[in-house]
Amino acid sequence: MAAAGWPLSSSVADLLPASLSLTLLLASLVVVVVLAAAAFFFEHIRKIGCTHSLERTEVSAAFFEDPNSLNKVRCPSIYDPAEKYISLIIPAYNEEHRLPEALTETLNYLKQRSAVEKSFTYEVLIVDDGSTDHTSKVAFEFVRKHKIDNVRVLLLGRNHGKGEAVRKGMLHSRGELLLMLDADGATKVTDLEKLEAQVRALAKKAESSLAPSSSPSQRLSDAEIAVFGSRAHLEKQALATRKWYRNFLMKGFHLVVLLTAGPGIRDTQCGFKMFTRAAARKLFTNIRLKRWCFDVELVYLCKHLRIPMAEVSVNWTEIPGSKVRMTSILHMVFELLLIKVGYGLSIWKIYS
Repeated sequence: MAAAGWPLSSSVADLLPASLSLTLLLASLVVVVVLAAAAFFFEHIRKIGCTHSLERTEVSAAFFEDPNSLNKVRCPSIYDPAEKYISLIIPAYNEEHRLPEALTETLNYLKQRSAVEKSFTYEVLIVDDGSTDHTSKVAFEFVRKHKIDNVRVLLLGRNHGKGEAVRKGMLHSRGELLLMLDADGATKVTDLEKLEAQVRALAKKAESSLAPSSSPSQRLSDAEIAVFGSRAHLEKQALATRKWYRNFLMKGFHLVVLLTAGPGIRDTQCGFKMFTRAAARKLFTNIRLKRWCFDVELVYLCKHLRIPMAEVSVNWTEIPGSKVRMTSILHMVFELLLIKVGYGLSIWKIYS
């Protein structure tokens, strides 16, 4: 009977229309491709989690080079007590042309303010993210001029991404307040006073809400606060001057960000953000993304770690030489999906 059944099944296959057989074949291929892509995606998320676990526990051997004395200066840790009032972290990748003007303006402001306010101590930390031009040479010229106690350069060796450059800078800073700002000088450094005022207002509010039996924070660095510079007030002007497809992509990206991190911060991508030392310690020891959407991950982490956030309008000017391309949007969307799945499925743990 079995032998008689074999020709029957073969004949049934022969009776299937050629178009149906092709459809079944294509459907099978699609299923295989989707499963393979899903396996790759989840393995990628897992590897990011494993890398993060290793980075959290590794002992950093990083150091700063002093071009004046030719000595190596040990990198401080975010877990050390603050030694400066404020640290400015500037991620830089191939910024030999835009960096000098931005650094000159920044250091002039810092020197003038420190001359008036004796308690205003500062450091500028330039993180060279594997530049292939003369970015590090330009940065070290400022170290020679302003001394290594005020200006430091951290060399990452190879390009990791802006998120990783900011993370490294934050973890090796000495300030009570930590400000990240872009190397192009698009945001006026004087606007840090707006963010600083908001940090103090939130710290005062948090202190007043403590129970009478609780001891209030003695230092600003002990409060957990994040303040985000924002260009949202410039949106109408941007919409009027940009091409329609750029506006379409921008609106689409904002929608995906809203679905990923939720409401609260309208402009997540402005490169002007301030954190207290305690907030930076929690955020930058948890962050996973190394490139475009680490800003969105910071918002996500602030919400889950219950770190108070605020958004402050800043002056911003578009500087030629942006490294964001149309293809970068696809990478951004991919990273937003990583955030949603990595944290949503608890593949990535949040350490408090």
